[in-house]
Amino acid sequence: MAKLSSIENNKRRQRLIAGKAATRAALKSFIYNKETGFIDRLAAVHKLAEMPRNSSRVRYRNRCEVTGRPRGFYRFFRMSRIALRDYASAGLLPGVVKASW
Repeated sequence: MAKLSSIENNKRRQRLIAGKAATRAALKSFIYNKETGFIDRLAAVHKLAEMPRNSSRVRYRNRCEVTGRPRGFYRFFRMSRIALRDYASAGLLPGVVKASW
């Protein structure tokens, strides 16, 4: 089980990302538009830099829904390899079977 503080920090980042996504997208589209003037683009870059760092999608960490483990994460199941194996062995994941050949 991961530290609760790490899990909570990640949840806080996710809420901040969702809240600031529209603002960040608007600023980025303004910055990448070559039709706007240099001074206006520079001002947009400064506004983007002043936004909270945790509002960037890159800072969000995928974590297991069951244990909070950050590594060995399977996106399709939204859980770590360890929890995935436990749940699959118990038959709790539909369509997942143990390989045999």
